[in-house]
Amino acid sequence: MTILLPITLCLAAAAAIINFWLAMRCGQVRMKHKINIGTGGNDLLERRMRAQLNFVENTPWVLALIASIELAGKAGNWLAIIGALYMISRVAHGFGMDGGSLEKGRSFGVMVTMLTQLGLAIVAVLIVLGVM
Repeated sequence: MTILLPITLCLAAAAAIINFWLAMRCGQVRMKHKINIGTGGNDLLERRMRAQLNFVENTPWVLALIASIELAGKAGNWLAIIGALYMISRVAHGFGMDGGSLEKGRSFGVMVTMLTQLGLAIVAVLIVLGVM
């Protein structure tokens, strides 16, 4: 059996797990403070909700670009490494959004996310132009 998009498949699985983890972190605050809807004015819940929303705003673009590069036959170890780094940065961002001693994770996550999207978009354009 040949798997058509192995890198995308692995990264989509990682993304689902990270999204689940981010949702659970929101749920922990909701349960502790008995907040059903919205943030209830709780700063930590708002930060955790934003971390999850930021993840779901950015990850589909990264996965779509990775899948497109794989479909174009231009994938390699480099693409898996970029995808793994992106996922790690999103975990760091999730922790960083809590503030405190791990706050630098937020900046790391933002920087890696922006560079990943920009880099993959450039690679996609270069593939279309026949440069890669």
